[in-house]
Amino acid sequence: MTIYFHGADEVPFGCFSNFSDHGFELDGVRWPTSEHYFQAQKFKGTRHAELVRRARTPLRAAELGRDASRPLRRDWERVRDDVMRRAVAAKFAAHADIRAVLLSTGDEDIVEDTTTDHYWGRGTTGRGRNMLGRILVSTRGRLRTGPAGTPAPDGRR
Repeated sequence: MTIYFHGADEVPFGCFSNFSDHGFELDGVRWPTSEHYFQAQKFKGTRHAELVRRARTPLRAAELGRDASRPLRRDWERVRDDVMRRAVAAKFAAHADIRAVLLSTGDEDIVEDTTTDHYWGRGTTGRGRNMLGRILVSTRGRLRTGPAGTPAPDGRR
């Protein structure tokens, strides 16, 4: 059975959304959500990145991150997947409750059920790349193993 998620308020899988209210520390800074982190990294090293980090909501962070008048960092297309991997890993490492939800999904596929995003989600055709779902699945696999690939006693690090 495939697990579909979209809204941050959906129980139990809304925690998979980048808009879920699960902050974390990464790069020596506190991030309110993984959406804040992801969007800010488009402008790393600029004042706009800090403006995105301080946005009141993840929706506002997304709006600021998608501001076409702001130039993206030159390597964005190359690093965006790694940025998302880091955000997702930090989020689930910081919160035992949502880590347990992710681990409870077993070996099921996880799909971001959005018709508006063919890269991060399934898109209108259902055949999108689903990169966020794929990153969640790989994060789940890493959480199941401890250092050097040995199984962790409870599936956690």
